[in-house]
This record gives sequence, structure tokens and C-alpha cells, in this order.
Amino acid sequence: MPQITVEHSPYLDGVDWGGFARELHNVVVETAAARIEACKSRFLRTEDEVVGAEAEGHAIVHVMIALLAGRSEETKAELTEGVLDLLRKYVDPEDGITLHASAEVRDLDPSYRKFER
Repeated sequence: MPQITVEHSPYLDGVDWGGFARELHNVVVETAAARIEACKSRFLRTEDEVVGAEAEGHAIVHVMIALLAGRSEETKAELTEGVLDLLRKYVDPEDGITLHASAEVRDLDPSYRKFER
């Protein structure tokens, strides 16, 4: 915990996703009282995307953060805004590409378990 998933368009391959993750982990620690060593991010490059009726000219990035239950809705909203601020800093699409950026913070299901070796 936290489990962070970033889905992004191939148009955004030039983004420093490692730098984004390191800064995001700090934001999660400061905002949601997580431990830095517990933050885990993975990046999934999407292939086929359509926005409205258009299959070209758009880049999409969506960040999902799953936390153990117990954070207030205000904390989750503050964390979401922090994610969007980082996306504004790190993601600058090529000319002619419209960026669609979004984020969400949710509670992990009570069945969540993990192990480390």
C-alpha cells in the first residue's frame, strides 16, 4: 500500500515517469500519511484510444491510487489535486495533441493482503 497505477498514451513515452513516481510518492507520504517504502507505482502504456469520435490527436493519462481505508474524503481530494499538479509539471504533449489527464484515489478492498520476500 499505496498501490499506484498510471495508464498513459504512447504519445507520452518521452515523459520522465521515474521522476514523476518519486515526486508522487513524496506527495502521497505528505498528504495521506503513507510510508515512502510502501509506495509502489507501475506504468501501463495503452495502445488504442478513442476520444469522442477521434482516434488521433489526443493523449490520455489516468492515475489511480489505492490506499488502505481510513483517509477522509478531504484527504483523498487533496491527494488527487496533488497528482494533477504533478501531471501538469511532468506531462507536456507534442503540438497538436490534446492532453486528457485525470486522477482518482480510492480505498483498497478489505480483502487486500500482501507479502514481501
